[in-house]
Parts: sequence; C-alpha cells; structure tokens
Amino acid sequence: MAAQRPLARRLTGAGGGEGLAVHVLRYRHRGWNGSAADPVRDARWAADEAVRRYGDVPVCLVGTGMGARAALLAAGHPAVASVLAIAPWLPEPDAVLAPDPVRQLVGRRTLIVHGTNDERTDPDLSYRLAERAKKLNRDICRFEVHSDGHTLHQHRPEVLALAADFVRGSMLGHPYARPLADAFAAPPPLGLRMPLASGFGESLRH
Repeated sequence: MAAQRPLARRLTGAGGGEGLAVHVLRYRHRGWNGSAADPVRDARWAADEAVRRYGDVPVCLVGTGMGARAALLAAGHPAVASVLAIAPWLPEPDAVLAPDPVRQLVGRRTLIVHGTNDERTDPDLSYRLAERAKKLNRDICRFEVHSDGHTLHQHRPEVLALAADFVRGSMLGHPYARPLADAFAAPPPLGLRMPLASGFGESLRH
C-alpha cells in the first residue's frame, strides 16, 4: 500500500484540480489465494464504491504487480473506462491453467507498462496478454522500460509521468503525449513494445 502512495500523489497532482479523485485500495487478504482471486473482488468492490460515492462517473483501475492483474481482470465492471497495469503479475499458462481472459478489456482504454529486466513478473507474459487483447480492443498499448526491473526504480520519474499522462487523457479528456498517442495508433508489435524514453514527461512534472 505504501508503495502506491507516490503514484497516487502524482495522479492527484495531475488531475485533482479538475475533479479527479484518487484512492488507494487496501486489500482485505494477502495474496491471490487461488480461485478466490481476492484482489479482483476487492477491485470490483472499489469500482462499486466509486459509483456509490461519486455517482455515474468513469473509473480507472490502476495496479502494480498482483494489483495490475486484478485491475485487468476487474475491467469488465460497468463503471470501468480505463486500466493502467504496471509490471503485472501473470501466471504462465500450461495444460491446466488457461491464459487470463482479455474480453473484459473491450471498450476500456488500457495501458500496460513493464520493465524488460523484471525478474519477478515476466514481461513476455504481459506482451502476450496485450497481443491477445489488441485483437479485440484497438485501444490498448504497452510500454517497455528498457534495462529496468520490477520496481521500475531507475526510470520512476518517467513511469509516473506516463501514468499521469494516461490518466489525464483517459479520464479528463486531455490530449495524450505524442509517444502515448503513437503507441495507441501503432499496430502490433510496435504499439505493444513502445520504449519509454528517458526524460518522458518532464513538462508534466510537479
């Protein structure tokens, strides 16, 4: 939870003055817990709670790691308009375990961000998910943070700037920065392997 506060502060700074409300979700249970998929249920509850508090408003689900997988799977909630998944933890499909579904992402503007040197969550799995989703939803793109690991510490300012630009564009109607607009428009694999350039978003930093 504490790890999400810098991102929450950045999003609040980017859109709070225009009515963007940012909340950090505390999961009820630790871990994914197999078929219970507790984080997904919590993410759906959060979307319900946003509607209860604010009325008929669009919701953007943002998550990292396990929370990113939860955000992607909870995207089918009627209030969800966009999803930001950072370094998503995804299982390796096998003869027993099917790949995570992607149909719930149809109609949801979706951005995935992953470090190419992530040793905790496999970036190839997020690419493969994005590739499947792109066949159903053209409004999905994926950025690769070259030479960075799971925490994206080396390029944290650029990742935060990209997240802020995506949320401002998706939730508040601002034009996307050129690299993000290009990523959405580009066919795969280009739009799903877009490199996050050093110094991205310097003009957006607060």
